[in-house]
Amino acid sequence: MKYESVIGLEVHVELKTKTKIFCGCSTEFGAQPNTHVCPVCLGLPGSMPVLNKEVLHYAVKAGLALHCDILPFSKFDRKNYYYPDLPKNFQTSQYDLPICLNGYVDIEVGGKTRRVHLTRIHMEEDAGKLVHSGASIDTSDTTFVDYNRTGVPLLEIVSEPDLRSGEEARAYLEKLRSIMQYLGVSDCRMEEGSMRCDANISVRPVGSDKLGTKTEIKNINSFSGVQKGIEYEAVRQAQILDEGGTIQQATRGWEEAKGITVLQRVKEGDADYRYFPEPDLIPIEVSKDYIEQVRAELPEMPDARRQRFQDELGLPEYDANLLTLEKQTADYFEDVVKEGIDAKTASNWMLGEFAKKLNEEGVTADQAPVRPAALAGLLKLIAKGTISGKIAKKVLPEMWSSGKSADEVVKEQGLVQITDTGAIEEIVKSVIAANPQSVADYKAGKKKAIGFLVGQVMKQTKGRANPGVVNQLLTKNLE
Repeated sequence: MKYESVIGLEVHVELKTKTKIFCGCSTEFGAQPNTHVCPVCLGLPGSMPVLNKEVLHYAVKAGLALHCDILPFSKFDRKNYYYPDLPKNFQTSQYDLPICLNGYVDIEVGGKTRRVHLTRIHMEEDAGKLVHSGASIDTSDTTFVDYNRTGVPLLEIVSEPDLRSGEEARAYLEKLRSIMQYLGVSDCRMEEGSMRCDANISVRPVGSDKLGTKTEIKNINSFSGVQKGIEYEAVRQAQILDEGGTIQQATRGWEEAKGITVLQRVKEGDADYRYFPEPDLIPIEVSKDYIEQVRAELPEMPDARRQRFQDELGLPEYDANLLTLEKQTADYFEDVVKEGIDAKTASNWMLGEFAKKLNEEGVTADQAPVRPAALAGLLKLIAKGTISGKIAKKVLPEMWSSGKSADEVVKEQGLVQITDTGAIEEIVKSVIAANPQSVADYKAGKKKAIGFLVGQVMKQTKGRANPGVVNQLLTKNLE
């Protein structure tokens, strides 16, 4: 390639606290507009903020998991700007003394590991939400403001410009989400806005160490959107440079439907937010004892769990990677294995039929109506030969919709596998008699013809015949 991309991400992670960062209002998603508000988060005169101690706890926890330095002394600052969704006309954030500095995240793309360094992690409050009557502010007659989200606690995780492709950026985000979920500090539901990303991207000639002019893609809320937006923007910038043009420093938006970035505003330079220390909040002092106390709370992280699945359970690296990407999936898998199910068998179903149902329903493993013990019960019926794997694929959806156990579904629908060789052999003989051409093809050396005959036997038995027995009996009767 003539150019390489240089990418840094600013990721906003909404913390999973019950109340907001500086007041007692609920952080619950989906409430009626402007019902989770009070004088503090609305910035009314005379109201005073108080830091939610759980926000500090989560920030330190995240910083330790991401290998950051935890500053013993940090403070809040006022970031001043006007926008309708910001009732105070400033955002309470952290500027020169954030809670965490440095750190890193290791990602794997294409069999290679890249270390993405972090600049900082800081605590801040979220803004409100504008609801336009049209598709955008330009096409809207009216705009409403919902302040429920105002004051919801955020961590902003800022990376160094270490990423080189949209694929790497996606892998970084997926890893970051995984770590936050394992820690229990955020659910990272991008569709609800609890994880959002701004991508800074520039291109430069391959081999150059000089940074190009960057553009920023704001508020991308899907992994595919991040990857596609970066890939589009890299091509757009490269084409401008090839044509002898210059890149404007600008903020752009990602339009998913069109697959393009669009200009939102041109930046002449860095914004001056006139930061100054927040006078209504005391500085934060974190002791070494407190840091070690939080460190002791850290759970097994995704990389360690993935390695354990390979070493102790004998799973292939591919399976272990997919199973540990989301904590809910890894927890569910381990619960199935604890029921006495072979790890590889459990993995095959978790990544196959079970994952298919999760995707269809749009839920995570912990929300699935079929609980681990119930899935294990289904897999035990296969192991005992009571049902075949093919029949099990029909049983799982019924378990999902009815809440019944595998045993109940199999008995009610008469799905017990036929293992009586005598009964199966009678059907085999009738199928052979009814399909002379396939028999002739098989005897002429076309061994694949037996597959058609197997299918006919399975059709007559409604999938209940043991496939191994069917194959054996067909082979025997065709000789």
